[in-house]
Amino acid sequence: MVVTGKCVSFAVSNNRNHTIKMRNHIKLIIICLALLSALSSVAQPVRRWGVTVGGNYNEIHFKQTDIFNSDRMFGPSIGLTGDMMIPGVGFGIDASILYTMRQGKIHLGDKYAWSSQGIDNQAARQHYIDVPLNLKFRYSNLGGLESTLMPFIYVGPTFSFLAGHNKVNDALKYTTVNVLLHAGIGVELFNKVQVSGGFSFSVGQNLGTKILDDHVAKHRTWFIQATYFIK
Repeated sequence: MVVTGKCVSFAVSNNRNHTIKMRNHIKLIIICLALLSALSSVAQPVRRWGVTVGGNYNEIHFKQTDIFNSDRMFGPSIGLTGDMMIPGVGFGIDASILYTMRQGKIHLGDKYAWSSQGIDNQAARQHYIDVPLNLKFRYSNLGGLESTLMPFIYVGPTFSFLAGHNKVNDALKYTTVNVLLHAGIGVELFNKVQVSGGFSFSVGQNLGTKILDDHVAKHRTWFIQATYFIK
């Protein structure tokens, strides 16, 4: 029993340390975004906005991976993006408001605890309003080619608000507000269109099973996006 207690204590401590590290990363990114925003008030930034469409390939990743399997599934996203770059520096920020659907097929029916209640394998589908904030670096020293093509990288948090979900036989419970960290790479074409891709993961849990409280899951998502700047 003493050994078990030590193992549980170590696991709790490990999870707490991981959460603290993630929160520190988010704070650092937000501080960088705030500094860039302050700098932009002096450096006459270039502002624009556009329409963003994209898709994601999502995994609902359970902490207990040996309990049951889950399959990745595709979901769409659409919304608006605002972009602010500081001329001659290459750094900037952008923010979006997006409708995003993340889903994955969960094999609950493979285990007796759920199959005995008539629950089978189903897709768990969640609808979110996402607000991603990005610290962006765009490389424009390309000897004139930058008017046609400019590569960029970005990193930041996404504040994700659950707008709705399917029932999955009421076997799951959901977290209404979550934070994800994401990073990506892309290219801007003709100073008008941005195409990018990246990876995001949840800092906290997104959902869990009702009958076993410790079965919790997070989103792990590959995504692609395209933005057409109107102004």
